[in-house]
Amino acid sequence: MAIKKSDEVLAVGRRKCAVARVRLTPGTGKVVINGKALEQYFPSAELCGYIAQVFAVVDGAAKFDVNANIDGGGMTGQAGALRHGVARALVKYNEDYRPALKEAGMMTRDARVKERKKSGQPGARRRFQFSKR
Repeated sequence: MAIKKSDEVLAVGRRKCAVARVRLTPGTGKVVINGKALEQYFPSAELCGYIAQVFAVVDGAAKFDVNANIDGGGMTGQAGALRHGVARALVKYNEDYRPALKEAGMMTRDARVKERKKSGQPGARRRFQFSKR
């Protein structure tokens, strides 16, 4: 089944424990996350800028509407997952965007996750204080 330019494009983005299911449709640049506007969902301008980075690379902020459902993780992980999902959706929409997005590092899933705590230790790497006697 070929994707038409007028159809919506679905993609999934991930970062840390966060998963973003993104629906990209041609439109006016409106971004809705879990039923809320972008500025309402991500209160800091820094996290809102994550999405602007993707559209700045492809010069297409006002061409698409983004509707996303995000689960898991914290705010930074969710913003990174949304950026990854939007980048993947744009490449599905137009394969010509791939080189620019790949060079900007937005097509790579950031695989860094929190390391698990080990038994017999207070944290993942930290050890209890050594006592010789």
